[in-house]
Amino acid sequence: MNPSPNNLIKDVLWHRHPALPGMLLAVVTLLFGFGLGIVFGLNEDIIKSRLKASAAEVRESVYHGNDVAIKTVLDKSWVYMQRAHLHAGALGATAVSLILLASLLGQSSGLTRAISLGLGAGGLGYSVFWLWAGFRAPALGGTGAAKESLKWLAMPCSGAMVVATAAVAVLLITVIVRRRAAQSTK
Repeated sequence: MNPSPNNLIKDVLWHRHPALPGMLLAVVTLLFGFGLGIVFGLNEDIIKSRLKASAAEVRESVYHGNDVAIKTVLDKSWVYMQRAHLHAGALGATAVSLILLASLLGQSSGLTRAISLGLGAGGLGYSVFWLWAGFRAPALGGTGAAKESLKWLAMPCSGAMVVATAAVAVLLITVIVRRRAAQSTK
């Protein structure tokens, strides 16, 4: 007897339910990336002017009048903002796909939820880190100082993303090995 399509849909949604909080964060990450692309496209000059004004406020106290150093930091700050956009798109899409895969592997609700939250929150947080570092760098005198000031955000978010990705890989390998073992005993 084949399951009805309605029961199959309910079954799939039921098993994915623990992953929904992480999936929401992953979709928010994608929207964040799309939003950055739109904002950057429409307001690049305004954003760069804001960065320049931030550096100008500390021109003497932080940069000691070194305009070459200011330009270098401003250029790198803009690159960091673009990284935020790129990371949001890539990590958001990766999170969505890995959350779906984890949901289909038939693991416990708690493990599925933990993986989905690690992927969703990790991708969003790491993308926010790059944007925030780009905005902070001109006032701090460099991107190194900006990254260091936001290490508290970058490290756990990137760590969550990597650990959750590794967990999906381990689960996938486990499922493959178990299926092969089950087939060889038949």
